[in-house]
Amino acid sequence: MEDKRINSVHSTVFKESDSLEGKCTKIEGYDFNQGINYSKLLKSMLSTGFQASNLGEAMEIVNEMLDWRLSDETITEDCSEEEKNPDYRESVRCKVFLGFTSNLISSGVRDTVRYLTEHHMVDVIVTTTGGIEEDLIKCLAPTYKGDFSLPGTQLRSRGLNRIGNLLVPNDNYCKFEDWIIPIFDQMLKEQLEENVLWTPSKLIARLGKEINNESSYLYWAYKAKQDSYILSRLNRWLLGGYVVFSFLSQPRSDN
Repeated sequence: MEDKRINSVHSTVFKESDSLEGKCTKIEGYDFNQGINYSKLLKSMLSTGFQASNLGEAMEIVNEMLDWRLSDETITEDCSEEEKNPDYRESVRCKVFLGFTSNLISSGVRDTVRYLTEHHMVDVIVTTTGGIEEDLIKCLAPTYKGDFSLPGTQLRSRGLNRIGNLLVPNDNYCKFEDWIIPIFDQMLKEQLEENVLWTPSKLIARLGKEINNESSYLYWAYKAKQDSYILSRLNRWLLGGYVVFSFLSQPRSDN
């Protein structure tokens, strides 16, 4: 009886493994004895494990997206004559959408977004209203590094606002208001006198033009014109409030 128990435990603990050879990636990191080869270092993320492997997989997907051309696909019967043309098929690539929330623009990731936009590496940007405001505000005044544990009540008494571990002085928002209200007033005048229809993307392009600052991704999106455009809801946060205030502050007739 005792031998059977021992054998049962032994067979459970030392259960024969399925072979993973050739089926799964072997875990190994980058060998820095080879020197610093950034291409190989980034590629090694795939086999590093944990979150590094997720980063490696994300880079593979991005590279596939950038490399894809319509010519990679088989021509089907329902293709038009233009779609069958080899030169046309080689020219058609992925339309790249880039989406992000406002906190990324509050942080230093803004400079990465600006680079991608400046060099036409994205076609469509989808962001929140805060993602628009923060880009413009940082052209007018800097954001500072703080700490996640700083108490909001004490910061508020000092005229400071916390975004994670970032600090934004109230003065930044005052400068933003002073800058944007005259622009909205002018845009409303153009709407009333010239029948200009301000869509969100059109409004944002105008702000990119007005800011005229090369550190702004909105500026580069404006410069790209048809090469990239921005989608965003503008009825929230500061921008939404300023649009309303600008409208309400205009003289109104009794009619």
